[in-house]
Amino acid sequence: MSTFFGLETAKRALTAQQNALYTVGQNVANANTDGYTRQRVNLQASDPYPAASMNRPAIAGQLGTGVEAGEVQRIRDKYLDVQYRENNSAAGYWSAKSGALSKMEAVMDETGTKSSLSNTMEAFWESLQDLSTNPEDVSARSVVLERGQTLTDTFHYLNSTLSQYKTDVGSEISVSVNDINSTLKQISDLNQQIAVLEPNGYLPNDLYDKRDSLVDKLSNYLNVTVEVQKSGGNAKANADGIYNIKMAAADGTSVYLVQGSNYNAVEVQGGTDSNSDGILDGPPANGEMAGITIGGKNFAIADTTGKVTFPQGKLLGLIDSYGYQYAGANGTVEAGAYPSLLDSLDKLAYTFGNVLNAVHEKGTDLKGNAGTAFFTFGTLTDYKGAAGQIAVNSSLTYDKIAASSNGDSGDGLNAINLANVVTFDLSSQNVQLEGISGRLNIAALGLPLASGTITSNYEGLIGKLGVDAEQAGNMQTNTASLLDSVDMNRKSVSSVSVDEELTNMIKYQQAYNAAARMITMTDEMLDKIINGMGVVGR
Repeated sequence: MSTFFGLETAKRALTAQQNALYTVGQNVANANTDGYTRQRVNLQASDPYPAASMNRPAIAGQLGTGVEAGEVQRIRDKYLDVQYRENNSAAGYWSAKSGALSKMEAVMDETGTKSSLSNTMEAFWESLQDLSTNPEDVSARSVVLERGQTLTDTFHYLNSTLSQYKTDVGSEISVSVNDINSTLKQISDLNQQIAVLEPNGYLPNDLYDKRDSLVDKLSNYLNVTVEVQKSGGNAKANADGIYNIKMAAADGTSVYLVQGSNYNAVEVQGGTDSNSDGILDGPPANGEMAGITIGGKNFAIADTTGKVTFPQGKLLGLIDSYGYQYAGANGTVEAGAYPSLLDSLDKLAYTFGNVLNAVHEKGTDLKGNAGTAFFTFGTLTDYKGAAGQIAVNSSLTYDKIAASSNGDSGDGLNAINLANVVTFDLSSQNVQLEGISGRLNIAALGLPLASGTITSNYEGLIGKLGVDAEQAGNMQTNTASLLDSVDMNRKSVSSVSVDEELTNMIKYQQAYNAAARMITMTDEMLDKIINGMGVVGR
């Protein structure tokens, strides 16, 4: 046994405790660093002396040789990471959906604002009722024209504002796709760096932290799973390995977003290239989104029954808001929050305008002529785009408003009929009009709204929007709460507790001081042996 055996043992203790103190310092320095995972030095007893061999010295058993630092390891629970990422996908979806629906509610604002569609329609009906009592009054007739114009302006405003918001969501989809691709590239680059270091016995903790933070970010956009591939070589047993990131749709279709140092870019199927980088990141120039292309595979947003199959996440929330199309049993079907509301507005405007026109044309104007169309829809051949195209007939002047049922002086019965349009049953085939022979067959007009009344259809539209927005808001709150809960659990394991680190600092410092004292004691012993022995007779 070496004379310096005890000195070497104490030196190992000094080195090991020093490494532990340096790791504590690293933790404390990064206590407020986002994405940092606390680290610890795994202290382990060094190999005893002597080792088992045929020529081992004949001493009583084995003597311990001290301690050594095994490796600096991150403290992280992989199961909590999986939970966090699953909840992060749901939170991302409902956050995007709730944001879009909140904007739609703000545009449709039915909280009593004078400029709301219901109020402008009400004002229009009131002007017609006033006209029925004074059918020859120029002022009353002018008010009808003005309020008719205000009503069409309101339809135009709602249509243009909602269309602009939809375009904004399309731009956000483009930004999201580019962000996803940037994240995938960074993860693949980190995989490549880790694959070089791990086989040499290193644990690149800082690279692990960066990669996990990027996977967390990715999980907000898409619901992904992480498969771990060992690096090989002399990689340690607790090395994290290489991340292969997979995305699977509800219909069973799956694809690797990242596989080792390679990644598959995410693109919009049939989309546009917003920044000329060769990636189709924006929605198609014409029509709704049909799907997402990854690695040559097309992922539809929904199946033929309309069931959404694309993985949940912020990207799906944006697509669901912007609008998408799928191949239904009877042809292509369009779905999504903005397209649905815009379509409902078009149906309302077209139905309202055509029913009012049908009644107006049965009346007589101030000059005794038959009434003409009150509203026009430009060159439209069906209801699509009606909310943006509806307009008061440019040839209609105050004297051409057909307020009379028969042209008699003081007769305003048709103005009453016009005011009653809001209450007509849209499925009726025989609406009786005041003062006019024959019945109005609304069902024969072939209108997109074929049941209920104008009022009930609009109330249904607003009611559905309110319910959808409330549900999305509640789900956003719930998913965010669950995400926070999982994040707190994860942080309780992985984040730095300054109090705990201070405790460890004292513990390692005391051990370091004891090892230093051991060296001093050993030095004194050696001094006695070297300088105090064998001096007799000198």
